Amino acid sequence: MTTLASFTFVRHIDGLRYHFERYGEHNDRPAYRRTDGNVWCVWSPSDGWHCEIADGLVTALPLNSHGDEPEPPATVWRSFKDDRSYLYDLRTLAPEA
Repeated sequence: MTTLASFTFVRHIDGLRYHFERYGEHNDRPAYRRTDGNVWCVWSPSDGWHCEIADGLVTALPLNSHGDEPEPPATVWRSFKDDRSYLYDLRTLAPEA
C-alpha cells in the first residue's frame, strides 16, 4: 500500500479548502502539515487521528472512525477552536493513471 501523499479538507458551510502534504512521521505513522500554516494532522495512541496546532492542542477529530486507520480517514471531520466549530470532508486526489 502506498502512503497518502496529500489531502484536502473542504469545509461544508462554504467550501473553504485547506491542503495538507506529507511531512515525515509521528508515532510511526505518516504526518501531514497544512501548507499555509503550522497545523498538523497526526496519529497518537491516545487521540487516534487528529489535527493539532504547535502547542499540541487538538483542533479537529474525524467522525465515524475507529481511530486506528493507517492514514487519516476520508470521512467527515469536526474542527473546534474557541467558540467555533465546523465540519469538513477529508478528500484525497484520485491516483493518476
